Amino acid sequence: MKPSNKGWLSEYLDFRKDLFNEPADYRKDSHPEYALYRIIQPTGLMYGQSVGNINHPDAASWDEKDRMKVLLAESLISSSILFHGKSITSQQELAGLFTRVLENITAFYNTIFPELATPTKTLFGKKRSTVELAERILEKRIDRTFEHRGNFWVYFFHNSILFLDIFIFGQWIHTNADKIVADFFRYEREELRFSVIKVIAAAAHSDNVLDFEEQKLFEYFIQGTEIPAERRKEALSIFKSGVAVQDINLPADNSWILRKFYLEVAILTMWADRRVEDSEHEFLKRLCTHMGFTEDDLENSLIAIEGFVLEHWEELEYLQDKQNYERVSEHFISRVARIADKNRGRLLKEIQDNKLVINLLQKAKAEELTADESQAVRLHLIRALKTIPTFAIIALPENFLTLPVLLKILPKNLFTGQS
Repeated sequence: MKPSNKGWLSEYLDFRKDLFNEPADYRKDSHPEYALYRIIQPTGLMYGQSVGNINHPDAASWDEKDRMKVLLAESLISSSILFHGKSITSQQELAGLFTRVLENITAFYNTIFPELATPTKTLFGKKRSTVELAERILEKRIDRTFEHRGNFWVYFFHNSILFLDIFIFGQWIHTNADKIVADFFRYEREELRFSVIKVIAAAAHSDNVLDFEEQKLFEYFIQGTEIPAERRKEALSIFKSGVAVQDINLPADNSWILRKFYLEVAILTMWADRRVEDSEHEFLKRLCTHMGFTEDDLENSLIAIEGFVLEHWEELEYLQDKQNYERVSEHFISRVARIADKNRGRLLKEIQDNKLVINLLQKAKAEELTADESQAVRLHLIRALKTIPTFAIIALPENFLTLPVLLKILPKNLFTGQS
């Protein structure tokens, strides 16, 4: 399958249908927004990236544009499944849901994104199928995000707003798309993008210094958000003078995943100059309070971002710097270690239940483990960490979590059974 070729979406849906077994990420015992975050955040789409793992045998041969196209399609599909309201019990039910998803994608973009409107017939009068319409619209949407190419930050500020598509789509599919509803969602689309501008401006001013990198970031974002000319002047004024946290508009329904997106946009804006000062950290605390988040929520977002960056360091060329990597590693290990320490009882039970792992850990004190033994211990320790409630929402960077790193994270006295 090549997403640059016609017919790719039909092939992808056939592949996706064959995978059917209602993955754990779609479990109904968690809030749909938590589950959607758990699926989308590791892909990088929230950060305008396409470096996350895609479960398809041909994925390694796709370019960035192809990957982003598939990620957008998969995210819209996942949103529909999660907000479906009931479990899917067969491939036939899933196929029916896919048909409705494609119809919804076409109607959503044609209604809320008039610049992407796609006629139902070709120039020669031939009627396009549902899958052809959706494929063409997704192609147009991704083409608009790839008009400006560049480093991590260019992609972040141009492509991260694709997340807002997914968020609005998740709301829109539960409504009757009359003119009043359509006008509301077009208005919301503009307002949510403008709120991102306010978040970026507030974060950039949080250390009272407007760095060159932050100025460039704002220029990138203004170019990519397609806001009306009259609001562009307002945006430039906001960025020049800053904006108070309390003036950042929150959605009426106070969506958790949207607030999470705003928070992580703020964190990444601060990373533009490769450091987060004490004053910036204090700003993040104020922003969390304004959005109804706790300091634990802030820690969790920092862990999520640091974990994503560490997992994909080699692919994120702009962030490659040995000192930065070491600093990010230290911060991530320290944060996860604190969570592990708070959950030592849970971890101890998970580890004690596996006698092979206990024996291998004891053996490691006297001699070096074989590669297979090290891998067995590593995978079990990762599974143990995943039982911690925090990591039911935040994905762990499994490639980064080598056995030596895991032994730094886990409480030092864990294996002796001390508490």
